[in-house]
This record gives sequence, structure tokens and C-alpha cells, in this order.
Amino acid sequence: MPSAFDVPMEQELHSKLKIQDTASDAGGVQRSKSFAFRAPQESFSIQDFELGKLYGVGSYSKVVRARKKDTGAIYALKIMDKKFITKENKTAYVKLERIVLDQLDHPGIVRLFFTFQDTFSLYMALESCEGGELFDQITRKGQLSENDARFYAAEVVDALEYIHGMGLIHRDIKPENLLFTADGHIKIADFGSVKPTHDSKITVLPNASASDDKACTFVGTAAYVPPEVLNSSPATIGNDLWALGCTLYQMLSGTSPFKDASEWLIFQRIIARDLKFPDYFSDEARDLIDKLLDVDPSRRPGAGADGYASLKSHAFFAGVNWQDLRNQTPPKLVPVSGSQSPEGEYERDVWNPSHIGDGFTSPADVNGGSTSSSESPGHITRIASIDSFDSKWQQFLEPGESVIMISNVKKIRRLANKKVQLILTNKPKLIYVDPSKLMLQGDITWSDDPSELSVQVPKKVVSFEDAKQRATQWKKAVETLQNRLK
Repeated sequence: MPSAFDVPMEQELHSKLKIQDTASDAGGVQRSKSFAFRAPQESFSIQDFELGKLYGVGSYSKVVRARKKDTGAIYALKIMDKKFITKENKTAYVKLERIVLDQLDHPGIVRLFFTFQDTFSLYMALESCEGGELFDQITRKGQLSENDARFYAAEVVDALEYIHGMGLIHRDIKPENLLFTADGHIKIADFGSVKPTHDSKITVLPNASASDDKACTFVGTAAYVPPEVLNSSPATIGNDLWALGCTLYQMLSGTSPFKDASEWLIFQRIIARDLKFPDYFSDEARDLIDKLLDVDPSRRPGAGADGYASLKSHAFFAGVNWQDLRNQTPPKLVPVSGSQSPEGEYERDVWNPSHIGDGFTSPADVNGGSTSSSESPGHITRIASIDSFDSKWQQFLEPGESVIMISNVKKIRRLANKKVQLILTNKPKLIYVDPSKLMLQGDITWSDDPSELSVQVPKKVVSFEDAKQRATQWKKAVETLQNRLK
């Protein structure tokens, strides 16, 4: 039986696309009966590329540095697992990301050059940002000077103004998704959570609109999620402006404004707007961040009736030449300690599996864990910090009960493993749910030994395996909750 991608994806993501628009669009998103992709779907094979260091890992994808063997061109190759995408109903998100990236054209946004696919995987050849992530620069410097933060924030604002002007909401702005070119300019990456608005200028396939105003879906990363998303309000451009405020705070302080021991505690601080400013923040920086982190998304600078004028004219951006940002000399990047040249990375860090999409076997996976930058210079791999959480899990909670941590894990059995949704709540309660049937499978009692991560069930022990290798996060979440209950 063919995969859901075998025929439809080949047809829809072809370089010359023609479709029949049989569905009406009440939302106003533009749809076209024919258009040509700027970034074509090619007939390449993964064997046409020499794969280098791993840039990052997501729930169904990896991004690696790749050199095209015949041309020598360097790309950031996003490799997506077809089987996982189909099983987890992520097809519309993948299609939408591909379509949006194809139509965006701005120096502050990573460019999509072409796509291809094979039996196991979908591939997007993206612009390789050789300067790495903003997150890494913050980590290496501890915190950025206000001048440096102003320059980077201005380039993000410039790109966000274009994105929002195109009728799109990014929904995952954070330092990990803000990448540097080799000369130090910022580009926004990762449009896997993008949402078209009603007045979107993007031409979208009838079955590729992954978002729904009526859906109460958690999208984003815990530390940068605005309070309205936690309250299941529809997405607006204000979501990105809140995340911009959090990112500016992190640039200046070295840490996110609502940082805490677990996602649940982070959410409590966000909802309470438990915000404290370091004494060394300038009045201008403090005022801008305070306004961007307004609980009312419509009051955030950039979201009001005057558009981005109020944001770009704020005192924090005094002296910024908005018309010539990309021609200005950016702050100097701090390189990875002991790093080698890009050419040396291929000799030091080669991985070349026989096929990519079925399990993504790499040296990091063989060793049982992702490789961090501390373990191997040049690696900047990080697992996503939180899974999507949406309203379908609310039915398993009692009134007033909140989720502390949630993940799709494997329940380990002797003969076969089964995927379940593991949910830790503040009751405290630890349950696991059949994600396809939405049926409660078990309610687990706490272990008598608080130092153990495993919990005891009468006459047996239930073991789980988190494919994202977040056992330490689960352990910390359980310990944090236990300490609060003592």
C-alpha cells in the first residue's frame, strides 16, 4: 500500500503545480489553480550530497550541513521522516512550510533552494547560515551588550515586519531559530509552525493550511509562549512580538525572563506575568520589553493600528538606520572554542547512513543520545524542549488540574512496545493515554523512593522510553513536584 506521500506529495510539491480548487475558502487565504514553485522539486538522491555536521534535531526531522558533490554548494539540508509525518498527521504542516518558504523573499529569512524525496524521507535544501544560532552567541558571551542586542533585535524586527506584512505568524520566534550568516547578519529560520492569517498574501494549497482559528493548539516553545496561547486564544501577530520581547530580554541578561525548573512552573510565571528586570537594563530596554510583554496582545508595539511604526520609533532603537540595516557592519561573532574550518568539519564529523528517513541512524543515535557541543566541538544539537499540547488531553484532567510535562513515549513490554502519551500533572498524577483512541491506559502511583524516576504499580514496574531522550527532564519535573509537596 503506497504511503500518503508517494503520490499526493509528488504531485503537489512538483516544480510546476496545477490543482483544482474545489474547496471554498471562508478564511480569505489566497489559493490558486496553478503556480510555479521558485524552489523546484528535483530528482536528486541523498547520495548526491556529502553530509557534514548536525545542525539540529526536531520531532520528525534533522538538519545537517550538506555539500552538493557536483557543484560544491553548501546547504542546510532538512531531512524529514515520511513515516512519522504521516502517522502523526503532520502532512499539512510540512506542505505549508514548504509553500511558505518558497514564496518568502527577504534578506532576513532563510531561503529554500529546492526539495527532493525518496522512499523514506522528504528533503528541503535551505540556505546554510554559517554563523550558527543566536542562542550560541548568548551562551558564549554570557550576555550581549545593549548595542549588539539593539542591532540584532532591529534585524529581527525588520524580518518580522515583512513576515507579518505577508499575512503570516511565525509562532516559534526564539534564539535557536535566529541564525547568523557568515558575516553576522540575522536570518529567521524554522517555519514549521507558521500560520497564515485571513489576509495572507501567500498562495496556499487547499489542503495545506495547517492552522485553524478554532483549534486550541499549543504551538511554540515553553519559555517564549505568550499568555493568550496558554488560554487557548486564536493566534495573532502579537504572539511573535511577545517572543521578540522574551528574546531581547535573553540577549541582554543571558536567560529567558520566565525561566523556571519545569514547563508547568514556566507557564505559571507567564500567566502571572512574574517579570523581574536586572538593575543593569537601561530604561529604554526595560520599557520596550515591558511593552512587548503586555498581557494584551493588541497593545504590544507593532500590533496596534499604526503597525510597526510604534515599535521602530521606540527610544531603544534610536539611531537605527532602518533603510540600510543589511549593509551595516554587524557585531563580531564569537567562534566555537577550538572550532575548525568548514572544510575540516566533513573530515571530523561525517555520517552517511544507507538511507535517512527510517530512523535517521547517525553516530549520535548509535551511542544512545544526541551529541552536544560540549561533547564534540562544532555540534549544536538540541532536542526540542516541549511537545505540542492541545485541548484533546484536557478530558483526562480534573477541574483546576494542570499539566507539568507531557510527551509521546514508548511503553516498554517484553514482546512489543506501544506508543502512549505520558502526562505528569500537578495533582500529583502520572497517567498514560492511548493517543490514537484517546483512552486512558493507566494511572500510576508514586514510588516510595523519591530518588527513583520509575514509579511502582502493584505487582509490576512500568517502564517508558522517551525517543527525545528527555529522561533527565522527566526526572527533574518529578523531583521538583515532589519537593513542592513535602
